[in-house]
Amino acid sequence: MAPPGDQPESTGEAIVAEEEIKPISTVVFIIAMQTEALPLVNRFQLSEDAEFPKGVPWVRYHGYYKDLQINIIWPGKDPVLGVNSVGTVSAALVTYASIQALQPDLIINAGTAGGFKAKGAAIGNVFLVSEVAFHDRRIPIPVFDLYGVGLREALSAPNLLKEVDLKVGRLSTGDSLDTTPHDELAITANDATLKDMEGAAVAYVADLLKVPAIFVKAVTDIVDGGKPTAEEFLQNLAAVTAALDEKISNIIEFINGKSLSEL
Repeated sequence: MAPPGDQPESTGEAIVAEEEIKPISTVVFIIAMQTEALPLVNRFQLSEDAEFPKGVPWVRYHGYYKDLQINIIWPGKDPVLGVNSVGTVSAALVTYASIQALQPDLIINAGTAGGFKAKGAAIGNVFLVSEVAFHDRRIPIPVFDLYGVGLREALSAPNLLKEVDLKVGRLSTGDSLDTTPHDELAITANDATLKDMEGAAVAYVADLLKVPAIFVKAVTDIVDGGKPTAEEFLQNLAAVTAALDEKISNIIEFINGKSLSEL
């Protein structure tokens, strides 16, 4: 008998195949801002668990819709400054904690993002992300440079893409709302249509723990447009969040009863 953690390769492949064909039952949404989370919480009448787990500001909203257990994990507000805990550190931590506690079949990182008009993005567009990477982890040493970029593919979901009528594009992640000249070069190298502050961190943890992940991003601001990013983001946040809520609701409806291979 093989020791624990040292299963034959054929056994591991069989487990993966089984996971792909069984119906999805538990979904975890990682959502950075309360404004983005609450429309879904209200729509699906989810219950709130503060301090998930105890001692941290993270919040879990949870409930059932048909055959799906829905969990929305929001990193909460900074205990000192009282603002949403956005960025890669909080995103990675809550993703890890959620996977350990809830053992989801699927992770969905949903939220708003900046878009590039040169790549066809417009305010209010909702995208299903094909690949994610970082643009602000500059390590100019061979191989370390690739680690810094951290390119990862999202779960392929062609049927979902068609059914819910989403656009598709690559996502680039960094911990700043604005962009430096170095960021711009890296985003171009990433061939990104979208820019956010969480996606690649969620992808790293999901990949590490072998949990399939998809990324759904709605465009609040045009990075290569003429308006200041912060101003445009705040101006469009409410309307774009409503568009995101509608698409996520359609995604939940589509996922219900289906397996990963049917997405």
